[in-house]
Amino acid sequence: MDEPAPKSKKRQRADKIKPYRCKNLIAVIEDPHDIKNIGTVVRNVNALGVEKTYIVDPRKALPDDWQDMRENKSLSSTSVSAIKWSFVKRFESTEACLQHLEKNRFVSIVTSPHVKGHNNFLLNEGDYTQYAKLAVWFGSESRGISDLAVKRSEMCVSIPMLGMIESLNLGTTSGIVLYEITKQRREYMRKYKYKNRRGRKYIA
Repeated sequence: MDEPAPKSKKRQRADKIKPYRCKNLIAVIEDPHDIKNIGTVVRNVNALGVEKTYIVDPRKALPDDWQDMRENKSLSSTSVSAIKWSFVKRFESTEACLQHLEKNRFVSIVTSPHVKGHNNFLLNEGDYTQYAKLAVWFGSESRGISDLAVKRSEMCVSIPMLGMIESLNLGTTSGIVLYEITKQRREYMRKYKYKNRRGRKYIA
């Protein structure tokens, strides 16, 4: 019987990091206008171990099929090929994305440099382990997060801004926010791999 072919270095790397990925954590990009920013966010998602990326794309700038996205040269180059190792799903509207998330029992939180939600927290003050399934929303570069996404979210998170500039670009914002959230959730997974403090099974 022939021995199985040895795995490539990239496949070996993928197998090695799999236990450290944050399952049930999704990054949502709402109506991005620059495909380069999409690639940057996907790169951050992959590098930080977020499970999936959802993109609300009402302008139909992206193909529906993930496999077609993987072949998109603009996405592949700006994501440094992370698109080929990441799960990305497209939605035509914010409502459709919210319905899909809520149907699968995901809780949404939004990010904004301004106070917008009924529960508002600075990034370092939020607890991102209290929800077993979490979707983190990032608004468009020009308009920010939509009122609909804010209304259907549990909290609005902002990055503390201590300089004269009061906003960051989408790629930088997603990297900072997702770093804090994945750090908290990985620490939680290590402590409560099988059961959380409330006695419920936590899917790590």
